[in-house]
Amino acid sequence: MTTAHVYPVDNIDTDRIIPGKYTKTLDMSALASHVLEDLDSEFSKKVQQGDILVAGNNFGCGSSREQAPIAIKAAGVSVVVAKTFARIFYRNAINIGLPVIEVEHHNIQSGDSISVDLENGVVTNHTKNETYQATKMPQQMIDILNAGGLVNYLIQHGDYV
Repeated sequence: MTTAHVYPVDNIDTDRIIPGKYTKTLDMSALASHVLEDLDSEFSKKVQQGDILVAGNNFGCGSSREQAPIAIKAAGVSVVVAKTFARIFYRNAINIGLPVIEVEHHNIQSGDSISVDLENGVVTNHTKNETYQATKMPQQMIDILNAGGLVNYLIQHGDYV
């Protein structure tokens, strides 16, 4: 169980996730320190390892920059829950090993204690004693996440055919 950070905003784009001016680095702590700063300037200070980010529709729209899910993961977020994701962000997140799950209807509020069962597509809100059905993720994507991302998956299993 981890703490939810809820931003019920639609169309949070990759520029709001990690502004372009900060993407020219391989320093993950630098990326993490600027994640979501245009949405919530205190986010990087209050997020703890394992916390969950919750957002509205079309999360991660905009550019295809891989730094957006990398910055979220580097900040310690264990999973992103959104009503829907931009497809390129969704695939980038899976490829770098950041779990993402779509839940159209929920009653999650900031500070709630949440757990996510990716295998069964269930999000549990322990604060409110409620469960929410998520879009079930294909097993191939779960396998990639369990391996820690696409590169690790391919190292372990060889090229996907």
